[in-house]
Amino acid sequence: MSHTDLRKDEIIHACKDLYDKYQFKDITIKLISEQTTFSRPSIYNYFETKEEIFLALFQREYEEWKDAIDKIREENDTLTKDKFASLLAHTIEDRKRLLKLLSMNMYDLEENSRIERLTEFKKAYGDAIHAVKLCLNKFFKEMTEEDTIKFIYSFFPFMFGIYPYAVVTEKQQEAMKEAGIEYKYYSIYNIAYTGIKKLLG
Repeated sequence: MSHTDLRKDEIIHACKDLYDKYQFKDITIKLISEQTTFSRPSIYNYFETKEEIFLALFQREYEEWKDAIDKIREENDTLTKDKFASLLAHTIEDRKRLLKLLSMNMYDLEENSRIERLTEFKKAYGDAIHAVKLCLNKFFKEMTEEDTIKFIYSFFPFMFGIYPYAVVTEKQQEAMKEAGIEYKYYSIYNIAYTGIKKLLG
């Protein structure tokens, strides 16, 4: 790994640790720099905005998730719909940070990033889509190309809503109670598994 890559990796890692504790709006480049071994001005040599750092973290999350999906395909010869739904749901359950990122305003994140950074991110996103398609093609040969496309275009948007439903703050619970809305807790796995199983038919 080059010196530049090591520096980028340190910045992304610092962002990751902070995002596990705080919300996006509370994290600044100054705060990120305090978690690294170099100054805030040095960060601008690698990322022009806070959004670019988060986009790089987002990219890494997609890359790691794609590896987990590939593992499902590589380690299994056949899978029932139920078993595949369970395995895929577990990969989502393990990517809570990815789900949290998905619940953010993507327009602002992408708008405040350079095109080259955005292109790198989109490639990782596309690779994750392709990994899911390869699984569908291997395990469910009865699915047509149109079936596969419908699954992809339903499944990936569906993921945007998992985090807000599975991770509810005390304040949100109190507000729903006062609004007369009955709230039933479902885990990330429960929501993902149920959704995937339904989309598979």
